Amino acid sequence: MCIRAASGGFALLLGSLAPINGFYSFVPFSRKLLEECCDPGQLFAMTKMNSPMGKNLWFDGEFLYSVTIDNATYSLFPQATPFQLPLKKCSVVGNGGILKKSGCGKQIDQADFVMRCNLPPLSSEYSRDVGSKTQLVTANPSIIQKRFQNLLWSRKAFVDSVKVYNHSYIYMPAFSMRTGTGPSLRVYYTLQDFGARQSVLFANPTFLRDIGRFWKGKGIHAKRLSTGLFLVSAALGLCEEVTIYGFWPFSVDLRGSFISHHYYDNVLPDSGFHAMPEEFLQL
Repeated sequence: MCIRAASGGFALLLGSLAPINGFYSFVPFSRKLLEECCDPGQLFAMTKMNSPMGKNLWFDGEFLYSVTIDNATYSLFPQATPFQLPLKKCSVVGNGGILKKSGCGKQIDQADFVMRCNLPPLSSEYSRDVGSKTQLVTANPSIIQKRFQNLLWSRKAFVDSVKVYNHSYIYMPAFSMRTGTGPSLRVYYTLQDFGARQSVLFANPTFLRDIGRFWKGKGIHAKRLSTGLFLVSAALGLCEEVTIYGFWPFSVDLRGSFISHHYYDNVLPDSGFHAMPEEFLQL
């Protein structure tokens, strides 16, 4: 059984090992405040409309570094956000071990738009718990560097690995840190060169910076927000209904049983970089 914890129009899917009566209560987001501070509908991704040629673009992860958008960079952006907004029903899927044996896959895939984090595995052994549908998936440049050798020698392996996401957008922070620009651009050109079904959207550093400030004002103190919280924040501004799954930053489930960090492995995050328990409490 996929257990739902909900408050108001916003739902948090925890996953489960056994039925639990009642709901887990929490303080819901103020969608209006988020839209006022960060405007996800307009600023979620780099577009020709919000990032014209000649604009000075400040990196959100390196506060003293900027680039000027030239013709080559401008040509990589879509004219506008390539979704018909507002999106209707959205699933935002984290990678938490709480999803193992949850049976949430069917419910996840019933959404009109499914967002996933950091190129997770979606093979058949996981589909019952995490689904198989994807419209947008994030890709941290560090994954490209470590798993695919910066796409210097592993271009086909990368293209083959993302086929599981079908016709989806790969969302990358090309303009957050200088070290991420090269890998992000190589993903764009690799998919284009191979005629892949996936395409790249570049995260707007203005949006990422504003979201970070918003949550800092809510008491989250970390070097950087997790990908999951960025994505949930975006979804609340893009979608009429948001349900999130697999965000559970603890080593035990609701019944006190040990669970792995991810549904596919137990590799732990850098505890000094993100503040996932703080983020969870805000949700």
